[in-house]
Amino acid sequence: MNGQHHPLSLDAIRKLRKPVRNVNDAHSENMTRLGRFAVWITKHIGSMGFFLIILTWTVLWLTWNTLGPRHLRFDPYPAFVFWLFISNMIQIFLMPLIMIGQNLQGRHTEMRAEADYEVNTRAEREIETILQHLENQNDLILKILQRLEEK
Repeated sequence: MNGQHHPLSLDAIRKLRKPVRNVNDAHSENMTRLGRFAVWITKHIGSMGFFLIILTWTVLWLTWNTLGPRHLRFDPYPAFVFWLFISNMIQIFLMPLIMIGQNLQGRHTEMRAEADYEVNTRAEREIETILQHLENQNDLILKILQRLEEK
């Protein structure tokens, strides 16, 4: 009393509590098939497995067309025109998909950050309420002890 902070009642605390939303579920529910495909491409293209596939394909292609039997070479050294064409087509098609996937992953990250902020804010309010409640209990205990000592 006397200008002290009063803790919220249990009912008031319960009303402040909202169920924690699962942003992963919300994000998944809002994804289109094309969005899922873009995220899948982004995850797999940015892996060592994909790098090793491209590296192996390139080494085999260039080795065959440099050292293979002349009559079986289909993209002769030094031009490697067909290899450059296919490599450029892969890049042209994958770059926009990777960028879309990264944008979708960025939105997901922002949603998780917002949810973390909400949870932290709620926890801070609840902790403050608990601390106020404990302070009030401490004051009451001290008053009870003083009255007991007076008797």
